[in-house]
Amino acid sequence: MPIREKTLEELLDRIGVQYRPRVRKAIGYEEEKAIGKALTEWEEIVSDARKDGKDVSVVQDHLKRLHQLWWQKGGPQGREPLLESSKRAGPSSEVGEGQDRDKMYATLKKTFRTELQNVCIADGVDLVSRSDENLLRIRSLLDEIIKERLKEIPDWVKRKDLMEEIMNEVLGLGVLEEYLKDPKVNEVMINGSDVYYEREGRIFEAPRGFASPDDVRQVIERIIHPIGRWVDESSPLVDGRLPDGSRVNIVVPPIALDGPVITIRKFSRSIFSADALIENHSISRQMAEFFGLIVVHRLNVMITGRTSSGKTSLLNLISNFIPSGERIVTIEEMAELQLRQRHVVRLETRAPNVQGKGEITVRILFRNALHMRPDRIIVGECRGAETLDMLQAMNTGHDGSISTAHSNSPRDLFARLEAMIGMSDLPLNSRTVRKQITSGIDIVVYCTRYPDGQRKVTSVCEVQEGNEGDEDIELREIYRFDRLSSRDADRLEGGFLATGFVPSFVKENPDLDEDPAVQALFS
Repeated sequence: MPIREKTLEELLDRIGVQYRPRVRKAIGYEEEKAIGKALTEWEEIVSDARKDGKDVSVVQDHLKRLHQLWWQKGGPQGREPLLESSKRAGPSSEVGEGQDRDKMYATLKKTFRTELQNVCIADGVDLVSRSDENLLRIRSLLDEIIKERLKEIPDWVKRKDLMEEIMNEVLGLGVLEEYLKDPKVNEVMINGSDVYYEREGRIFEAPRGFASPDDVRQVIERIIHPIGRWVDESSPLVDGRLPDGSRVNIVVPPIALDGPVITIRKFSRSIFSADALIENHSISRQMAEFFGLIVVHRLNVMITGRTSSGKTSLLNLISNFIPSGERIVTIEEMAELQLRQRHVVRLETRAPNVQGKGEITVRILFRNALHMRPDRIIVGECRGAETLDMLQAMNTGHDGSISTAHSNSPRDLFARLEAMIGMSDLPLNSRTVRKQITSGIDIVVYCTRYPDGQRKVTSVCEVQEGNEGDEDIELREIYRFDRLSSRDADRLEGGFLATGFVPSFVKENPDLDEDPAVQALFS
């Protein structure tokens, strides 16, 4: 059944005359009665045109008629044939071992995936939407395809696993899906076509990567398309977020020399309680009670540490000590905080659009938050000029603020803060900056991630001004983690200690200073 001339001209008007030779080739296959080849050619045309942002809906009825004709003429005979070696092998057969088996499985999966996509295109099924209704419809079509070719599937292939992997590749993120669903995996990384993941603090290489660069590019498109971002040679870096809240960073060539690099920091739906962190030996019970005390008494807290040391998890814990009657405003680049209180206003930054306009930074959000009548302001991370705004807010009545910042030690934090304040548009000398820091920040909490994957709060300090005439900042340690030597290099041993130092806010409050339970926190 040839395509109507009117339909053909309308299609070429929409997708461009550069597609004319390929369309003519597909029509030639139709005239030769090679329906399978015609469908393959049409699928490639439709796929490429959609990538170019073209409307190809005009040919859906024609493709549907082709599929019906295909089935009438024998159906399976028109499909891409499976490798002969992938047919059912007996118990004594050596076929399907090692790399041969992997190759056969990949071929089988590709065949069914291509056929499923052809059927979906012909029936006008949406290959983007992940709604329950759409997923059920596509899964039903795939189930029919597999049932009809069941005899061609080797015994060692698990039908359920095959279906899940095809569904992940058609609508999901391919081989990444199983790691994104694993609650023990914290981070997933793609280098070119290789996949790595972090589980319980350690990095492992996935047994299977992506079959081709095209599969990786398809995953990138599925990540950035729903959030309205773009990535190409002119703009090779992009940050985004998956529907579940996981953070994504993508780098593509020419910046990434060995192919696309994708880094996904998974969004944890579980909120760590104080008891959970105590059981994990991340903090001591004295520390947990002290954190509750400083939050209730509205001390300004800065949580610091290196990358992936547990700062955000601890920020979640400390924030949840805030009384429920207070109005909390959170400011983040990528929303990760999960506060239990009801009266929470969540603000998130926005990247610039294609024209480079419309950017909303942390600093803009922070200044706006001051007009929103906050009792507490929580900044997910200070990493630029907004640090000065936060310190000024801490010094002008917004007590009880909490934030995080990267540093290599509690002492190194202040050098980092000075450098970030220097990014602002106000010329301030070192003496003024240090005065702002000591007046604004009351407590510094330092987190450490050890080589075995354990994350611990290794230091809790009070910030004090130096002696008279001394511009330096003093840190008085309240708690620390003492690491003990061990014969086993992979085994971390040690314990949490209270130094005996009583912070000044306790000494200056008679009710706290005379309370035996409070004093016991520092013994």
